[in-house]
Amino acid sequence: MPTAPELISPRSPRVTAARRLAKRNFRVKERLFLAEGPQAVREAAGHRGGAGATLVELFATVDAAERYADIVGEARATGARVHLAAEDVIADISTTVTPQGLVGICRLLDTSFEEILETGPRLVAVLAHVRDPGNAGTVLRCADAAGADAVVLTDASVDVYNPKAVRASVGSLFHLPVAVGVPVADAVAGLKGAGVRVLAADGAGDHDLDDELDRGTMGGPTAWVFGNEAWGLPEETRALTDAVVRVPIHGKAESLNLATAAAVCLYASARAQRTRGARP
Repeated sequence: MPTAPELISPRSPRVTAARRLAKRNFRVKERLFLAEGPQAVREAAGHRGGAGATLVELFATVDAAERYADIVGEARATGARVHLAAEDVIADISTTVTPQGLVGICRLLDTSFEEILETGPRLVAVLAHVRDPGNAGTVLRCADAAGADAVVLTDASVDVYNPKAVRASVGSLFHLPVAVGVPVADAVAGLKGAGVRVLAADGAGDHDLDDELDRGTMGGPTAWVFGNEAWGLPEETRALTDAVVRVPIHGKAESLNLATAAAVCLYASARAQRTRGARP
């Protein structure tokens, strides 16, 4: 392996093209996004989509290439172009304050909403009006951990390929189907049509999560709709769902943040489904 970087100038055409992917319009145009750090790059290198290998290009400092030789080797084995780059080049591409020396360029992973419905999903997270990329990535990670079958982002939500969202997912973006740009009314109608009970998570809901669990209503196919971090779900969205459910607050906390509430709701459904024998 070379001991000196081949890319030493941030003005290199390859570096310029990679840096542009921090902006949504370039991601949409090129159908590519950035994955930063060893965990995300490792997951990207091991992922294949309909167009083939997901990871198409990798930039690494010399130190990172030596430290993560297994990841670099896997990237090369999948056919990705690997560039050894100077540290200031990696810093120029990266959107983090302290880059870890690896930045990958990946093909978009979009799964169509219709494909998700065809699989007969039993647990789905729907992000409606979620605007913070860190929250979107964290909810995706929670959905993955809870064993959800898919995540759907509505057309009013943040871009899941925003570098901050990709980082916050900690690799989970590569683990489960994600559909993007689905109008919320279409998402709810499609899930209902597939036999999925659609629940809106809202602190002012008239159904209590504990009561729902006690009544045994949570064991069937379920989709949770999560709203905006600041103002939750608009009335017109809540009205589309089968029920509006609140997570009970037993202590003195005013509320739960989006990601915490999502984790509680998704794990409640996963536990109920496993108790009922609906999931392996």
